[in-house]
Amino acid sequence: MVERPTIGVLALQGDVREHRAMLERAGAATVAVRRPEELAGLDGIVLPGGESTTISKLARTFGLLDPLRTALRQGLPAFGTCAGMIMLAEHVENGVPDQETFGGLDVVVRRNAFGRQVDSFEADLDVDGLADRFHALFIRAPWVEKIGASVEVVARIAAGNRPEAVGRIVAVRQGHLLATSFHPEITGDHRIHALFVDLVRETVRAAGPEDHERK
Repeated sequence: MVERPTIGVLALQGDVREHRAMLERAGAATVAVRRPEELAGLDGIVLPGGESTTISKLARTFGLLDPLRTALRQGLPAFGTCAGMIMLAEHVENGVPDQETFGGLDVVVRRNAFGRQVDSFEADLDVDGLADRFHALFIRAPWVEKIGASVEVVARIAAGNRPEAVGRIVAVRQGHLLATSFHPEITGDHRIHALFVDLVRETVRAAGPEDHERK
């Protein structure tokens, strides 16, 4: 059903349980995804945080890297948080030489841009699509250095937060892809997950029933 889309959560690393809980509060059915065959029938997928080089290696080991790349290019909606943002990026700064990503987002993302674990912080953000500010948690977070012409900025660090980071892009959308530098799954606020669920519903409706049945 479009009104209750099925959204997978990549279960290789990160806050899988927390993402599933938020998605279900937002009206989605959820499944954990570890194998290529588990991509079948999904209406969307969430890529949690963790360590981006480890996620790419595990995705390669589990045979998920190429099938998920293909699915994203064929229009599968995806939401990446923190390391998940890195995994959606076409270009990564401060990565390892052989780092692989799923790609799809026409952005340059700087890995560990805000510093190490001890540099973790909180910030109140104006997020496009939300009426009130979102209290975001940043843990070894990336930021977006450059965006392509078709990428929309969804949120930036606002004045009154970390002075050296004001104006940095921390959330973007490009068509069926959404990404945040921060971890909305651990805030107790499911509004950004609800934005993604709505994006998934829009994508499924636009594809039409025949395309949806062929997935």
